Amino acid sequence: MRRWWIRDLLSLAIFIFVLMAAWWAIEWAAVRWPAMRYYNRILVMMGINITLAVSLNIINGHAGQFSLGHAGFMAIGAYSAAFLTVYYFGPFVDKLPEGSTQAMVWQNVLLIVAVLAGALTSAIAGYIVGLPSLRLRGDYLAIVTLGFGEIIRVLILNIDKIGAARGLTGIPPWNNFFWVFFFAGITILISQRLVKSSVGRAFLAIREDQIAAEAMGVDTTRYKVKAFMIGSALAGVAGALFAHYTPAYLNPTMFTFIRSFEVVAMVVLGGLGSISGSIVAAIILTFLPEGLRSVKDYMPGGRDPRMVIYSIMLIVLMLTRPQGLFGRKELWQFLPRRKDTIPKEDRDDGGDKLDRDAGPPVT
Repeated sequence: MRRWWIRDLLSLAIFIFVLMAAWWAIEWAAVRWPAMRYYNRILVMMGINITLAVSLNIINGHAGQFSLGHAGFMAIGAYSAAFLTVYYFGPFVDKLPEGSTQAMVWQNVLLIVAVLAGALTSAIAGYIVGLPSLRLRGDYLAIVTLGFGEIIRVLILNIDKIGAARGLTGIPPWNNFFWVFFFAGITILISQRLVKSSVGRAFLAIREDQIAAEAMGVDTTRYKVKAFMIGSALAGVAGALFAHYTPAYLNPTMFTFIRSFEVVAMVVLGGLGSISGSIVAAIILTFLPEGLRSVKDYMPGGRDPRMVIYSIMLIVLMLTRPQGLFGRKELWQFLPRRKDTIPKEDRDDGGDKLDRDAGPPVT
């Protein structure tokens, strides 16, 4: 047990050190090359999308449900965290000496509190929508979650305290590269540990055959609600981080059903049930629209064909590999392994060498 804690603390320390070094390097480069701020924003959006894709993969990939309301949970987390920082945390930090160490410490501490508050409110919303609706399956569940996302957006449009249709302004831009990828790493760790736990095994059993899981005594409704709450909470984390990144401004149009479809595309493209697939797909689909900006320079009349090319590439990929980039496997499972580490029944030679070395069978 002691070695287990030492290993995890050492891994966390290395992870934080690498993130801080990368963050400082990016800030140093941005001072000398202003264009680096543009690339920094792309990296930050990649990190937020990784958190969204991995969190939705818990629901759609591991638990085998089909949710189309992830943008709604993201909106709840974003507006909950922004409400705290605009009306309570921001005025408190503004009273401290600007640029002081005390102000910086409180700013980071209160950002973590706001992110956790956004995760909590999103988890509660996931429980509220999940408990009555997760008895449904397939297309019916997708319609319910899609409707929930639209209900959240319409409610925000009619709440004047959080800006209504004009949007919420004055959000302090406390988020940065370090916090985005720190919480992305925590999300990946939660998802990976969850799959290996008894709860994750129940998720996989429900995904493979819900009737068989029920016959074996698995409370499918309870575990589906758990998957929904965990995925919703992590979506709230992504929303809170998104709300506090420059320009720190929120509008209900940022959380339409199109945003939910974008996250679903990341999960499906990477492979349902593959954590590393969701990460790679989030990186690709975040970079692709920006990477295709230069194509319009070669088009007559300066037309922008980015979304056309983007859509064609997705269609071709899904036609040629409908199971996604990695299917249900992880990235490291495609790497070559030493033959002596592969189980005997999985080897091409059927493990004959080991059988010969073992000598004649004992009778």
